[in-house]
Amino acid sequence: MATVELTTENFDDVVGGPGTVFVDFWASWCGPCRQFGPVFEEASERHTDITFAKVDTEDQTELAQAFGISSIPTVMAVRDGVVVYAQPGALPGPAFEDLIGKVRDVDMEKVREAVAQQQAEQAAQQGD
Repeated sequence: MATVELTTENFDDVVGGPGTVFVDFWASWCGPCRQFGPVFEEASERHTDITFAKVDTEDQTELAQAFGISSIPTVMAVRDGVVVYAQPGALPGPAFEDLIGKVRDVDMEKVREAVAQQQAEQAAQQGD
């Protein structure tokens, strides 16, 4: 599967739904981004059940700012609309494969419970 180019127009549709999405925040002038690009593309060919998407931070500055991207490349993993991983740095192939496996193994029920608990705590603090 080829990677999807993300823009402010299609971001929510691609990333907000069910399933797993890996997002590569990159720029054409960035050396480490150019190194990581083929690793990301190869993974997209191997893992056809996952969506692989790219955000060109030069063209999509609004998206980069919305996610606080200050260093590129940054890889973000989203499962069922919830960000479960976001780190800057170009990953070598084996490390990226390891990350994909770990994201697959995330217990989303526990993640949803933790998010609900954080939201309840924030609501309680705001009510004080």
